[in-house]
Amino acid sequence: MQPSHERTAFVTGGTGFVGLNLVKELMIRGWDVTALHRPSSDLKLLKRFRPKLAVGALTDPAALAAAIPQGIDTIFHVAGNTSMWRGGDAQQTRDNVEGTRNIVEAALAKGVRRLVVTSSISAYGMVSGEIDEQTPSLAANSQVNYQKTKWQAQEIARAAVAKGLQVVIMQPGAIMGPYDVGTWSRLFLMVRDDKLPGVPASMLTFTHVREVVAAHIAAADKGENGGAYLLGGENRSMLELVSEIAVLVGKPVPTKVMSTAMLRIAAGAGGLASRFTGKQPPITPEMVETISKSVSTKSTKAQRELGYRIVHLKEMVKDCYDWMVAEGRI
Repeated sequence: MQPSHERTAFVTGGTGFVGLNLVKELMIRGWDVTALHRPSSDLKLLKRFRPKLAVGALTDPAALAAAIPQGIDTIFHVAGNTSMWRGGDAQQTRDNVEGTRNIVEAALAKGVRRLVVTSSISAYGMVSGEIDEQTPSLAANSQVNYQKTKWQAQEIARAAVAKGLQVVIMQPGAIMGPYDVGTWSRLFLMVRDDKLPGVPASMLTFTHVREVVAAHIAAADKGENGGAYLLGGENRSMLELVSEIAVLVGKPVPTKVMSTAMLRIAAGAGGLASRFTGKQPPITPEMVETISKSVSTKSTKAQRELGYRIVHLKEMVKDCYDWMVAEGRI
């Protein structure tokens, strides 16, 4: 293993939630980091950590190949289109599937040692109950394009092992923590402003972004080549999550959940409206189908091989809230 000051990383998705945390931690650990960003990206938060910046897009193979420096040790492919609306499916497929194919081809052309891919628990599709890395994925036939494209992307990456690229697949659950620029942070504002129509009766597996990032960095050396790692944690209900948020923002703690049937009606109405507006509705059928399944995970493989740690939901909610307060976002 090389000494840490010689490690070089190329990061996609560096302006997003996980990407910001990853770039920050890599820089702290002494890596030489190049972060890819689109010409239109807001770089305010990313620039705090002072990585090298490279302009390009995953969907532009020539620009991508030019952006990756020679001699990169590890590519962390964190970028992903997380849309849960069928109106965005075509773009999502370009971003997640073609984008991953392009990053794999560029990595092979540039002689990169290892590719660490940020996939998702969603790559298992409409599974329910407890899952681990041996659970067969149902995503290939999923009606939810996000699930299908996350599965397709990780399989494209895994296929590159036969061509000499080392590949590790990371599969986090619901990620929470600081630098959340638009994922769960939106829920804090909805609860504060009484804009949450109801709490779904679903169970999720929650993971702290700090531990997700630490596992990614560990995977650069310790991850099983061609292997996958579920990064889950406390398996908690949406009602428990919203209750934790309500306490922090000074709102009454909810006690009731909204039935899946009611959510489907709301999503159907939003879907009709979006046909006329062309804009994504607040709640989509894809969101409802995704959260109607209660999934729990075993993360014992990541704990054993990558030193992954499970964090209490209360701690990660508080960390997200404290960051939002410090940044003037709430």
